[in-house]
Amino acid sequence: MPLADSDGTSIYYERHGSGPAILFVHGSGGHHAAWWQQVAALREEFTVVTVDLRGFGKSDSSMPEFDGQDFPGDVVAVLDQEDLTDAMLVGQSIGSVAALRAGLLRPERVGSVVLGHSLGGISHPELKELAAADRAEAVELPVIDRLLTKRFQQERADLTFLFQQMGTFNVAKMQDLRNLDTDGPTLDDIQNSDVKVAFLAGEKDAVLSVKTVTRAHELLPGSHLEIVPDAPHSMYWETPAKYNAAVAHLRRTLTAPKEAA
Repeated sequence: MPLADSDGTSIYYERHGSGPAILFVHGSGGHHAAWWQQVAALREEFTVVTVDLRGFGKSDSSMPEFDGQDFPGDVVAVLDQEDLTDAMLVGQSIGSVAALRAGLLRPERVGSVVLGHSLGGISHPELKELAAADRAEAVELPVIDRLLTKRFQQERADLTFLFQQMGTFNVAKMQDLRNLDTDGPTLDDIQNSDVKVAFLAGEKDAVLSVKTVTRAHELLPGSHLEIVPDAPHSMYWETPAKYNAAVAHLRRTLTAPKEAA
């Protein structure tokens, strides 16, 4: 069983396939197995790495409490353990915050970071205000309606049930990740790094609007923007073919290989 040591904490991860590396970082309800539709589709062309942050899935969950500020180090531990260079980190929702911070901590190992349905915790007053307005609308909806479309819930009751079951394997909860947003990187921090950033958003995301994501892209020179039509917040689950195509496109085009660390 592959484990990485993150400052004394055992972090479970898996590595599949071969080729340019993509490392997926799950959100608050996920873990390594949530990426089943990505691993199967992408491992023929890419090295696909999935990880369980502490408190999630098969990683160490024995601590009495969890600090979201530790999650980027969990990603770094896997990058170092596997000696990856020019990896593309792909975050889902709040997992994007951990992915961006990990990329900035290890720019010699990370060529790019894809912020899926997230602003990555970027510290900027206008973006904070826009995201807060989106969140105020989202909390009026039942949690499942924020993440998956009603049509999908009706047509795929089986996959909707499995989606909800995924979170039952985790000890850490959403509130354990919230302080990841504290003291986030500035736009200048990102621009001054050697890491490229892409924003990946769904047209039907009920948590973070396309308008807000587009504004973040406008404020970060050199960033990339991918808007997937008819896709919800959890498009990796509901519309995997579109999501996988977007991720593969970004992996093929976003960065040039780096020298080994």
